[in-house]
Amino acid sequence: MAPNSIHLDGYLDSYIQRSIEQWNKGDLPYSEFVNFFKEGRPQFALGEMWGKAVRSGCMFYRYTRDPELKRIMQETVSDMLSAQDTNGCISCSEPEKQPDGPNGDLWERKYVMLGMEEYYEWVNPDPAVLSSLIRQADCIMSQVGKAPKIEITDLGWSATNIGYEPCHIESSSLLEPFMRLYEWTGEQRFLDFATYIIESGGTKHYNIFEMALKNVQPYKMAGHYPKAYEMLSIFEGLVEYYRVTGKPEIKQMFLNLFHNVRKYEITVIGNGGSDQPYHPQVAGEAWGNTALEQTNPDITRMMETCVGVTWLKFCSQVLRITGDPSAMDEIEKYVYNGLIGAMKPTGDGFSYVNLLNGCKVNGHGWGWHFDDLHVTCCNLNGPMGLAYIPYVAAMNSREGPVINLYNQGEIHFRSPRRKPGTIAIATDYPVSGDIHMKVSLGGTEKFTLKFRIPEWSKATTLRINNQEVSVVPGSYAEITRKWKAGDEIALSLDMRCRVLDAPHGSNRAGDNFQAVLYGPLVLARDENMDKDYNQPVTLQSKDGFIQAIQSTPTAQPINLQFSVPIEGGKYITMIDYASVNNWDNGKHVCTWIPKKEKE
Repeated sequence: MAPNSIHLDGYLDSYIQRSIEQWNKGDLPYSEFVNFFKEGRPQFALGEMWGKAVRSGCMFYRYTRDPELKRIMQETVSDMLSAQDTNGCISCSEPEKQPDGPNGDLWERKYVMLGMEEYYEWVNPDPAVLSSLIRQADCIMSQVGKAPKIEITDLGWSATNIGYEPCHIESSSLLEPFMRLYEWTGEQRFLDFATYIIESGGTKHYNIFEMALKNVQPYKMAGHYPKAYEMLSIFEGLVEYYRVTGKPEIKQMFLNLFHNVRKYEITVIGNGGSDQPYHPQVAGEAWGNTALEQTNPDITRMMETCVGVTWLKFCSQVLRITGDPSAMDEIEKYVYNGLIGAMKPTGDGFSYVNLLNGCKVNGHGWGWHFDDLHVTCCNLNGPMGLAYIPYVAAMNSREGPVINLYNQGEIHFRSPRRKPGTIAIATDYPVSGDIHMKVSLGGTEKFTLKFRIPEWSKATTLRINNQEVSVVPGSYAEITRKWKAGDEIALSLDMRCRVLDAPHGSNRAGDNFQAVLYGPLVLARDENMDKDYNQPVTLQSKDGFIQAIQSTPTAQPINLQFSVPIEGGKYITMIDYASVNNWDNGKHVCTWIPKKEKE
């Protein structure tokens, strides 16, 4: 929908506002990010920081229209434009060293372009920005390509940074900014360069596009370095390439990757990647058959925030192309669990990786210290995930509005005949599953409203003006009628607590666990509240459901708290995974609960 059409309130918006105030408008040292381009960088790839910070700031502005945020974006973009070299490049490397492969020059330039593109699209369509983007792209094309230029798969740090044979997967993620630039300008050379990237295969030794077309599992793609974040970033660009070319084999590539990541990699909290058992050298940032291995006790690092956010964005692309509600189910799962569960309660940063059992958050990883402020790739990417929430919460289709997320708020839309309308959502979801929506519309018009029915909601009730409508889990309920002001929609989702058995991966020590879910939320035991948080218990479930009792949270900032029945008429306390606060105290979480052995 158009910018500023979605006005959220409460549950999810509280996380968004904290991030904007404490991070994008708070601690971020924009001028120091730009100085990497003016004075050089002391470590590889630090030039990515500016683009990531600006990218989320511009998406937040799309949502809020905050004038202070706009001013910050304008000032830092102007500052970055002043760093453009005479050859058109904005790089942390001086022209005689470009393209600087080992230090991540192309990856950095990719993020400069993406930051400026978000600014141009959502904040200010300044011709100077578009001119700069064109010059940056032309400079890249003058340096990268077929001989005598340097091949794109010969540029990058990936795999060499851990002492392995080069992979160079990250450089091909230039595909996305080049496609966006082509869509704005129509200049054939940009599309030709995008085609060159695809034909080059994405990595030095493996053609990840062909592997996707052949339905290869993600952890086997790119050989010893199937870096999850960079691979998803490349395939985001591949979706943009499909939007322009319409080639069916391109669509099949990204759909195969989507379905395989969903099936083999995404954990109970909506993120993926791990250090065991296949690619320990990649420090938990590679695909690792993680959906099946997620209870493997040998895992020490998993679910990089950069992976989760890029997975969310990729799912958004798939949703907009296909209308497949499973893509939105994945977004909801990650938003309510992995994303906000990685955020500092104060809003000033995100965890680098998360664990399901153990110390939940871990800020250690690639980044740089600006005095006392530690900035990493992940605490710069986390806000982009939050900024996408209003972007996907409601959408348009040719037939009418599509409601994807049920956070309280207002959705302002234009009907197919361009009449202005509003859908007001009143709910405490996900505290409960009761959602009430009311339509405001000038006059009467026949069009279709679509409501996502989550796959997990097996017993859903939908009423239009108190008339029940049948629905199917994992689909969109499509209601076509003459809508008028005052029409009411009542949706009741099935919030019974569900028990999920552990998947059986490669390690038998990970078999004997169970998880508890409430609606879209994953529940967990918290050492802050329970010294026996990781002790085996026998959950008292029936037919996969458990009669947990919701209670008032005993501490802040807990969102939801439950008493969960176990054997012997006893109860354990569980809270939503996102609320477990292990920041700075060394406490632990237990999401996959060990089952008590039968005596």
